[in-house]
Amino acid sequence: MHRRTTLTAALGAAASLALAVSSTAVPAAAHAPFPGPAPWTKVASGLDNPRLLSWGGDSLYVAEAGVGGDGACIPNPEDPEAESCLGLSGAITKVTLHHRRSSQRRVVTGLPSLATAPGNEAVGPGDVVVVGKRWFATVGLGGNTEVRASLGRDAKKLGTLLTGTLKHKRWGRHGWGGTRPRVVADLAAYEAANDPDGGGEDSNPTGLALVRGGLAVTDSGGNDALLVNGWNRVSTVATFPTRLVPPPPFLPQDQDIPMESVPTSAVQGPDGAWYVSELTGFPFPPGESTVWRVPAGGGTPTAYATGLTNVTDLTWHKGKLYVVQLVDVGLLNADPAAGMPEGSLRRVERDGSTTVVAEGLPTPYGVALRGRSAYVTTCSICADGGQVVKIRLR
Repeated sequence: MHRRTTLTAALGAAASLALAVSSTAVPAAAHAPFPGPAPWTKVASGLDNPRLLSWGGDSLYVAEAGVGGDGACIPNPEDPEAESCLGLSGAITKVTLHHRRSSQRRVVTGLPSLATAPGNEAVGPGDVVVVGKRWFATVGLGGNTEVRASLGRDAKKLGTLLTGTLKHKRWGRHGWGGTRPRVVADLAAYEAANDPDGGGEDSNPTGLALVRGGLAVTDSGGNDALLVNGWNRVSTVATFPTRLVPPPPFLPQDQDIPMESVPTSAVQGPDGAWYVSELTGFPFPPGESTVWRVPAGGGTPTAYATGLTNVTDLTWHKGKLYVVQLVDVGLLNADPAAGMPEGSLRRVERDGSTTVVAEGLPTPYGVALRGRSAYVTTCSICADGGQVVKIRLR
């Protein structure tokens, strides 16, 4: 079986847990396990499956994976009775922070999204980088090019790196003006042609970051980190190993089982090396996620931080590394009766230990820092229930 043990399956597991709590998406703040107000402040709400985010000037830009739509459908490998259907509901939202308030608007719309009704397990825009008036975004796929082709014309941008501009203030088909999105690099086609990790064709582009020489991309399906240079050429910087781990209790216990890496995000560190976060694949065990360090010129990854759980994003800030854990207890250990699965924002200390910055966050996913505050996407598996929250750094 290759490779539904990756990010799509992980988000599907989290979405299933959320649906066990409620048949509709619930705003993130409603899940806070605190007797009083949650120790964070909402700066954006009503987002559709918000994933990674980044700064563009003085504003935050958030990738929304969307809610699918009423287009072509494919069987959901995790649920034989369900289908994942295509739509153009993926978006990029701009969050502008004012002195005591914030405002938000979708500045890019009409991007492809694939999801199971009522908008769960979404695959679509995964991350966004804005440089001046130009934006770049990864769009996930969670499959191979044959699956993409079966979904028709509107699916052609799944599994790609897109770009466009934000030049005008008029509302148009693709958001607030700008140019029609175009493909910078077909990452799914690159995976099909090269299969860098040798595990079979599967592509799900996720993390995106500016680095020396171009844009760093993590392909969670391909288990690799890629560089897209200024000439739009794609090259493999590193692949991440599959390793053996003990099976979960409901499987035979006579031998270990393979667990994929599932890289989720990459950033360039103060030393010029790439640092790559790892979700892990099935069985998503707690304490088995690693932050990998990759030499600036590419090569064999080495472990920088270990003992983490289901990490979806990371960032450097003032010489310190911060990571987001999607579900602190591990995806298979989350209890539906306890409510929405909860994760945390953590700081990696010099000795390799971690300090909790904020916990009890409902399915957090992306993080961006500035000054003395962190901004985290929460309810990342929620249709119309996602948020960005502001957390004061300790």
